[in-house]
Amino acid sequence: MAHPVYLVDDDDAVRQALMLLLSTVGIEAQGFADPQRFLAQRGRLAPGCLVLDIRMPQVSGLKLQQQLVDDGLDWPVIIMSGHGDIEACRKAFRQGAVDYLSKPIDEQDLIDAIQKAQDILTARLRRQAELSELRALLQALTPRERQILDRVAAGYTSREIADGLGVSARTVESHRAAIGAKLGTTSQVEMTRLWLEGQGLLPAAEPRRDA
Repeated sequence: MAHPVYLVDDDDAVRQALMLLLSTVGIEAQGFADPQRFLAQRGRLAPGCLVLDIRMPQVSGLKLQQQLVDDGLDWPVIIMSGHGDIEACRKAFRQGAVDYLSKPIDEQDLIDAIQKAQDILTARLRRQAELSELRALLQALTPRERQILDRVAAGYTSREIADGLGVSARTVESHRAAIGAKLGTTSQVEMTRLWLEGQGLLPAAEPRRDA
């Protein structure tokens, strides 16, 4: 799936040229003359990849990137710069930038960086969808089933769970079977993994940036 690209650059000529370039290779691009205009439209935009100029009046590309990180918007970011600022480059990567490109922009480098960003965004959106589905499954458990799953994930045996809850081991096994039917697995290891994912305790895997 191709995601849109949002170009934020106060240089009209550069912005228009890059949008034209991307259109020739079938990439949907939308341009913004400054970060404020992008932020004003953000809530109405589909998830996409950001290409940000580093130096803009009032709000720089790095400040916009940091604001998006602070807001929890994890759309992939590519930074463009007309200045060889190593510290800015480092900061961009520390904040999660996919790539850092020097102006004048090499067309193939930009296209390659956008493809990497597209792959990363696809993986993130898939992960978000899977996590939402998992959390819905966990919410569908009864309070007693969630209580037992918590203990299964903590490594307790059915006998230990039964003793702790003051019920029979058969009752615990019955609940575990119901949990397994809802989650699609009866494996303690897999149940533990799903519980950890549902709690947000497992990091999401992403495509390697050097791929």
